[in-house]
Amino acid sequence: MPCPVLPSLAPCWHGAYDPAGGREPDRASAARYRPGFDLLPQVTLETPRLVLRAFEPGDLPDVAAAGADELAHRWLPLPRPYTEEDARAWCLEVVPAMRASGMGVHWAVVERAASRVCGGVGLNRTDWGALVTEVSYWVGPWARGLGHAPEAVRAVADWVLRDQGFERLELRAATGNLASQRVAEKAGFTREGVLRNAGYVHAGRVDLVVYSLVRGDPPLAAR
Repeated sequence: MPCPVLPSLAPCWHGAYDPAGGREPDRASAARYRPGFDLLPQVTLETPRLVLRAFEPGDLPDVAAAGADELAHRWLPLPRPYTEEDARAWCLEVVPAMRASGMGVHWAVVERAASRVCGGVGLNRTDWGALVTEVSYWVGPWARGLGHAPEAVRAVADWVLRDQGFERLELRAATGNLASQRVAEKAGFTREGVLRNAGYVHAGRVDLVVYSLVRGDPPLAAR
């Protein structure tokens, strides 16, 4: 979700909720996406505080709790009410279908100290010809304010640009979603501009701020 940091979920889900922009590919659209190139591998990524891994059935209660949070609904067009069945469909059906189609790949973000899912992060709308993809993310209300979102986003960014050979990674957040924009900036993304009327939330259409990281940008510590 780029919700406040169910973010850019900032919660990404129900069919691939694009947190930041309030777009949500469902199973049908994922199945129709046939880029004819390659698939992103479902690897496990680790940071000092987090483990990014594939979603598992045991994650459903935490995903459902995050999706039911009112702040998440402010920035994401999630189903109301958001139930564990919605979480099951997202984690165990839509996410695998998106990866199998070449659209992208998603991870559960697990906090090492608590051994609990604290959020999610994923790559969406992958353009294999241009080697460009988009990152989205979300954080549960029990884990906000701890810096997990930028840490997870940066781990995925380094992986896709360095290890997978992509040229550009985009992040989009509603202009009013300042928390999601702070995540982008803390993760080292560059703000590029605003896409007018490019997303939607429950309250209506929204403009989206576009951020990017490109291959060759300096490491985060050097910025």
